[in-house]
Amino acid sequence: MIQYFKNQDKSTVEIQTPEPGAWVNVLPPLKQEEFEELADKLDIPLDFLTDSLDIDERSRYEIDDSVKLIVLKTPAENHSFNDSDAFYITIPIVIILTHQQIITVNSFENGAIRKFFNTFQNRKPDNRKLMVLKVFEKVVVNYLDFLKEINHRRNQLEQKLYDSNSNEDLLELVRIQKSLVYFVTALRSNELLLMKLERTNALQLNEEENDYLNDLIVDNSQALEMANIYTNILSSTLDAYASIISNNQSVVLKRLTYVTIALQIPVLVASIYGMNVPLPGQHSPYAFYLPILISISLGLWLAWYYVRKRLQK
Repeated sequence: MIQYFKNQDKSTVEIQTPEPGAWVNVLPPLKQEEFEELADKLDIPLDFLTDSLDIDERSRYEIDDSVKLIVLKTPAENHSFNDSDAFYITIPIVIILTHQQIITVNSFENGAIRKFFNTFQNRKPDNRKLMVLKVFEKVVVNYLDFLKEINHRRNQLEQKLYDSNSNEDLLELVRIQKSLVYFVTALRSNELLLMKLERTNALQLNEEENDYLNDLIVDNSQALEMANIYTNILSSTLDAYASIISNNQSVVLKRLTYVTIALQIPVLVASIYGMNVPLPGQHSPYAFYLPILISISLGLWLAWYYVRKRLQK
């Protein structure tokens, strides 16, 4: 689906054709015929439009016949039905600058583009460079929002694990860890892209716009640092819970070993007195009670020994 927007009297109006100064937004579902038609209409290389279909596309910058391509990785909720997948993934957003229009292409529904749309009425479409920077800003804000949500969810799961070592809660922590891996990789790639744009001045920014780009680089670095911190905390938490589970398992096995030994004592005594050979006191009227008394005595001694060992620790 292709949408065309234009500013009129500080309001966003949807139009039917890509007029000069318009914003062209391409949303899913994406059709090859629409790509080909748009490429011919705006004189854009077709692969610039189709690059958004590759979810693993890296952040990069490219120029072809004065048409500029910027690929940026942005966060998105994962709507996969697989319970082992990450809660959040990163998807590419393609920004194309022609002589007269700015074009955004999204292979998935994108929160950053929704935020950009809400502020589009305040933009000046003729200043396409500033509009690109505004898209960058919305992407960074999206990362920061998702990271705060991830940290809040992580804290809630840790509180649940304090009460019970639930496998479901541990699996959700693993899904959060996968999300953070996606974020760290994408934020590092975005940082390299932003630094390259600043170093080469590929967007031909003035001093004020260049300062704005510097602020975006700082914000992106902050998001990257937050993602790294949360990843380290989560890895340490999972390692700690793995050690706790292993220690609890050792304690349970130790207790079961003592119980097994305690149960083997009466079995051993009964086995000895169950032999078909002459035994001491076998003709006594108390012959039945003698092995029971011996079993109870040995069992009590073993219990006393076990309790004394625990009190000495």
